[in-house]
This record gives sequence, structure tokens and C-alpha cells, in this order.
Amino acid sequence: MASFVGFLKRIKAMNNPPRVPLSTESAPIKFGILGAANIAPSALILPARSHAEVEIYAVAARNLEKAQAFAAKHGIEKAYGGPTAYQQLMIFPSAELLDDPRVVAVYNPLPNGLHYEWTMKALSAGKHVLLEKPSADTAAETREMFEYAEQKGLVLLEAFHYRFHPAVQRVKEILSSGELGAIKHVEARMAIFRGLMKDDDIRFNYELGGGAMMDMGCYTMNCLRYMTGSEPTSVTSATPDLFPSKTQSPSLVDGGMTAELSFPNDVTGSLFCHLRHPPSYFIVPKMPELLFKAECEGGELKLFNFVLPTAYHYIEVTTKTGQDGKGRKKRIEKVYKPAQDGWPGEDWWSTYRYQLEAFVNKVKGRTPQTWLAADDAVANMEAIEKVYEKSGLGVRPASKFKLPVL
Repeated sequence: MASFVGFLKRIKAMNNPPRVPLSTESAPIKFGILGAANIAPSALILPARSHAEVEIYAVAARNLEKAQAFAAKHGIEKAYGGPTAYQQLMIFPSAELLDDPRVVAVYNPLPNGLHYEWTMKALSAGKHVLLEKPSADTAAETREMFEYAEQKGLVLLEAFHYRFHPAVQRVKEILSSGELGAIKHVEARMAIFRGLMKDDDIRFNYELGGGAMMDMGCYTMNCLRYMTGSEPTSVTSATPDLFPSKTQSPSLVDGGMTAELSFPNDVTGSLFCHLRHPPSYFIVPKMPELLFKAECEGGELKLFNFVLPTAYHYIEVTTKTGQDGKGRKKRIEKVYKPAQDGWPGEDWWSTYRYQLEAFVNKVKGRTPQTWLAADDAVANMEAIEKVYEKSGLGVRPASKFKLPVL
């Protein structure tokens, strides 16, 4: 009962966090949002309410009425709309979002195929960028963005928000401690049942970098890499479940993907992701899957709901006992707040709120509790490309955008 009550309290606070007054000692970071995306409230707007150094100041959308409605709903001061809402292309007058001198940082939740273009434009305009995953359609684009950010002295973060949560960090700590011995196999699964996304969803648009491996698959790949602390040496198999495209024949978009990988030290890995998991017996919807599992020499570990652990999660650790190793000892852990002294956090803080804390610290020149470096983002895209190449679908199309030389 207590666990259920705690769950309700966390969900309530996560979806309606307490508002804190803006800091008068440290200038709040004014954010601009590119696109009135559905993910923006949970990923940035709600987390910002409880951060004294963050102000959601502006939003831009291709449609002015949509931008204005979004701004009114979420209490955002500025709304830019129309074909130059993001920026007055090429001429850079101080009119639209990227040219607004009050905007310090930009949140980019645009479709995958637009990540590179608008991140490069934001960096060119001198803005720090919180970039939705996956960082771009190709590893080359990812590398170029991060190199440009470094050149400009700006913060660029690929938003793998789950990595900032204490529960995920605790799992990494257990695996690294040697308690369970050497890792032998890792598995990450993330799937939702068919029907939750419409067939015209941008996640199925090849030209915009669509595909399950790009969407949910980037999480599963990132998790395998993080937990093993290594990069896959090869993709031994990759089997796509093709999306039935009406414009491509054959389809190059994966509605789902299953892949087997090899890691250093004889560690194997597997991932499964699906945006439209078919029902059992043709009629029974499958339950969503959000699981990480590690099999080790001395036992195994499972983390249920590795992506959104604030709502609910559990870490199940099973160790082998006895000389023959046939005995089993099991324990359950749940971790909602940082274990380290001095780091802020509440049990209702979402993964996005922990991520925002780190992003602000980085922009302010402070050391964040956790950070994802440029090489992490590049390596994740390189691994995704290997899966797509093995599957026969090929990598997603690169952007045609080239940053003008002024």
C-alpha cells in the first residue's frame, strides 16, 4: 500500500511540480523551444518550474496560431510563427527565435532529420543547445555538431535523460563493483503495442530519419553501451520488422528491430525495439516493454523501466550462492534520490529534471553530477549505423543543409 501511495505522490508532483521563484542572484537561463512538440512539456517545461535558474521564454512553430496557443497554455512570454519563426534565414536580423538576444539556450525536439540543420543554426547564433535524441541522422553529422559547439565554446547535450537518474546510476554502480562478477550478456528492450502511433507519425517518415532503431532503439543501444562501459565490436545480426510504407517499395523504415551484438571480453548483447508491436493471437495487445538485464558470472540483474524510473522501477539483483552456484539470493532495490551527499534531488524528480539540473550547471560553468560527452553521442550513432547496415536498410539520409560561411 505504501508503495502505491508513493507512486501516486510521485506522479502527481512530477506532472504538477512546485513552482519556485526565479533566482535574483544568478541570471536565469532563458530557453527557446524550436517547434511546439508534444514532448516539450514533460522534457523541459514542467521540469523548469522547479528550477530557479531556468525560464521558458519563447517558442517557435511554423504556424503562428499554434505557437501562440502553445505559449498561452504553458505561460511562455514569446511566440514566433510562420516560415521564418525559427530564424530569418541567411540575414540574421534580431527578429525570430534564434536571433532573439534574450534567448540563451535552445531546446531542439524537431524531427530527427532536422536535428542537424537547426542545431547548427542555433550554435551559429551563439545559443547553447539541449538536443533531443538521436542527435542526428548520421554519425558524421553528430561529430560535426559537437566539434562546432566546442569551437564556439557552447554547451551541446544529447538528451539521453534516463542516464541522469539515480536508479540507472545505481545499476551501473552494482555492475562495476564486481559484486556479480564479470558481465557475460546484456539485453535492453523497449517496445509499445501497435496502434499507439498512427501510420502517418513522423517516426515512420524515412526522409525525416524515421525508424524504430532511431527512436526507441537509440535508447536500447545507449543503455547497452553505458552498462558495459564499452563499444560493440560487431553487429552479428539485425532483423527489421518493416513498416508497411505507402510511398516506398520496398520499405526502408523499421517498425521494429532485433539485433545481436558482440562487445569486448566475450560479452554479448541483444536489443529489441518496436513502435508497433503486433498483438498476441492477433487480438491481445502486448504490454509495453522497458527492461534492461545483465547476466554475469556470479548472478544477474534486472532493471524494470530503465527509461522512466521516476514513475516506478525496481532493481532485482540475484546472486549465486553455494559452492555449486545453484543457490540463489535475491534482493530488490528502488532508488529515487541521489546517494551522494551534496547533490540535489527529490523522489518525484523526473529523469528530465535531473538532466536539466546537469545542463544548467554546465552552462553556468559548474561541474554537473553526470554528463554525456561528445564522443558518447558520436559512438552511439556509429553503433546505430552498424545495425542499420547489417539489417540491409542502410543508414538514414543525411541532411542537405550546409551552414553558410558569413
